[in-house]
Amino acid sequence: MSTATLTKWAIDTAHSEINFKVKHLVISTVTGKFNKFDAVLESENDDFEDAHIRFEADIDSIDTNNEDRDNHLKSDDFFNAEEHPKLTFESRSFKKSGKNEYKLIGDLTIRGNRKTVELDANYGGTVQDPYGQTKAGFEVSGKINRKEFGLKWDAVTEAGNLVVSDEVKLVLSVQFVKEEE
Repeated sequence: MSTATLTKWAIDTAHSEINFKVKHLVISTVTGKFNKFDAVLESENDDFEDAHIRFEADIDSIDTNNEDRDNHLKSDDFFNAEEHPKLTFESRSFKKSGKNEYKLIGDLTIRGNRKTVELDANYGGTVQDPYGQTKAGFEVSGKINRKEFGLKWDAVTEAGNLVVSDEVKLVLSVQFVKEEE
């Protein structure tokens, strides 16, 4: 066990977005987001390598700019928000793969189904804001198969096209604020 001090960073929800994109009818993309989420990053290093990250999002905060679709996504056809109110992520590793690039590997749990996923993270830098707070930014992206997490609802058009793609793209733009000791 390392004796180095951990630096804790809390997500700055006012300057972060948790988005996803799904193909609809094979011809267009629907974008959605979670409006309520929380995350903590703990690191021993200024370059964040080997940081430990925990994240959760409230399923009830899902927002695709269409109330009927949002309610369908919260139902048992998809997330089953009543029985599984949160999705969670806990990192296993955060390793540099380039100058400002990282591979983020961790366990994503949706609807009680936990799978290990690999995401790409791009470090945007660390700065001090006008209020004296130290902030760090990351762009995180990746793909998951929704059916691996129990989001199995399917429908096909008369032409045989899927209404909703199995592949979901994750696009996160996150800013963390360093917690002062």
